[in-house]
Amino acid sequence: MSTVDPQEINAFTAQASQWWDEQGPFKPLHKINPLRLTFLRDEMLAHFKQSDGKTGVNNLPLEGLSILDVGCGGGLLCEPLARLGATVTGIDAGQENIDTAIEHATLSGLTIDYRCTASEDLAATGAQFDCVTALEIVEHVADVPLFVKSCADLVRPKGQLFMSTLNRTLKSYALGIIAAEYILRWVPKGTHQWDKFLEPAELNDYLEKNGVALQSLKGLTLDPFTNSWNLSDDLDVNYLLSAVKK
Repeated sequence: MSTVDPQEINAFTAQASQWWDEQGPFKPLHKINPLRLTFLRDEMLAHFKQSDGKTGVNNLPLEGLSILDVGCGGGLLCEPLARLGATVTGIDAGQENIDTAIEHATLSGLTIDYRCTASEDLAATGAQFDCVTALEIVEHVADVPLFVKSCADLVRPKGQLFMSTLNRTLKSYALGIIAAEYILRWVPKGTHQWDKFLEPAELNDYLEKNGVALQSLKGLTLDPFTNSWNLSDDLDVNYLLSAVKK
């Protein structure tokens, strides 16, 4: 059994050189990254009761935490987490993605442990982290139950798991596929398959079966008037969650 879908990997590695192009195919990720980071940081600080850098007590608010980013791509999430003080590991099944991530981290003067591997293979080694992030990836894997299990296995007891994906609704089909791929051209055509989207209750069921309890659930919504993303209670299209390993 494997979580790796070769067709999905090929689609992303074909664009590996463009991960850090803010106007390229990964522009939507660049747009939502600040919001994702705010959610991650605030949830981690609240859970682990560490100092917030904004208070001036600690300029590295995530210092002391080990974080694994599953499906790290070119490192868009890994680098800011490292800048916040965390010890970061990034894994991806596409070697070209890892190569891009390593090159960019080196140029940025950051130390990040990047590895080309799948989540289930890393979990088989017994590795565990304070926090595991798996954002915008569960809708691209070949085996969702195995993927969630492997992510849960990689979280230490009482650690946190963060996931985000698209809800399987008519609204997500209209906005996440028709509008984003065919009208606005935010992402390449064929990036998403609606039948791979997960309802929050379905994802939560997988979490519960692997000893992980939902902690916080928020929607990621776009304000068309300001062209800005916000955290909200609207889960119809994109949603983001934090959970704690029991």
